[in-house]
Amino acid sequence: MDDRHSMTTGGLKATVLMHGAELCSLRGKDDVEAIWQAGPPWQRHAPVLFPIVGKLANDTLRMDGRDYPMTQHGFARDRDFAWVSRTDTACRLTLTDDTATRAHYPFGFRLDIEYELRADTLHMNFIVENTGTVPLPASLGAHPAFNWPLLPGDPKEAYELVFSDNEPNPVWNVADGTLTREPVASPIHGGTLPLRARIGTDDTTILHPPASHSVTYGPIGRPMVRVGWEGFPELAIWSRRDADLVCIEPWIGFTSPVGFDGDFRDKPGIFMLDPGTSRIATMHISIIG
Repeated sequence: MDDRHSMTTGGLKATVLMHGAELCSLRGKDDVEAIWQAGPPWQRHAPVLFPIVGKLANDTLRMDGRDYPMTQHGFARDRDFAWVSRTDTACRLTLTDDTATRAHYPFGFRLDIEYELRADTLHMNFIVENTGTVPLPASLGAHPAFNWPLLPGDPKEAYELVFSDNEPNPVWNVADGTLTREPVASPIHGGTLPLRARIGTDDTTILHPPASHSVTYGPIGRPMVRVGWEGFPELAIWSRRDADLVCIEPWIGFTSPVGFDGDFRDKPGIFMLDPGTSRIATMHISIIG
């Protein structure tokens, strides 16, 4: 179908939607679905976050004395991308500015999302290019949601996140959509975050920045998922009480700190691109076992 593209190699199968350039399925050799299937509590799979991550005060982007409406996580996740290329193992999609985007975000841009399967790993490149004539302020994020548990019938209490490095630094939380004023002690001990404490909670934990460049998710001795990243300086972990999912989210940027309501260029967590330049960040997802 033209609204989606499926790829397969080495026992790994992936499907990507044209709408939002969103990964909607990832299955390993045992055919177990790793990606949350957009159930009623949260009807997304793995949205792309652009040009903001999180929320702005009053859902408003302020720029040079003007206000532009901008809802949580930006508009890319709700736009149809165009197919650039499609093969049996890869695809590339693009989104460019138009009249509709400039009503929310007055900049020229191109956002490309590349997917490629190699053996047991899905590689994703997120590429932002400034096609305009003025510096481009932006944030960018991935938001993949994984089934929790991965295998029906497995106890959720057995699941944990194991980071590639120790994560002793304090972490940040989100309250009412804004970043809290101060970090708190990390719930990660010895590089491991047990997920049992998150059951029945709505919780976002932000590592700013993480020491690690990958994290493994699952129960020991069962099929697991490994998420790796380069070029993303933040990592968020999110779960919610009414859905059997956990999100592992590499970000460039984060939600507005409490009390910030200034010009978008001054917002903490954004990056700036000069005209004619681009920035790339990469995420990998592997299914192990």
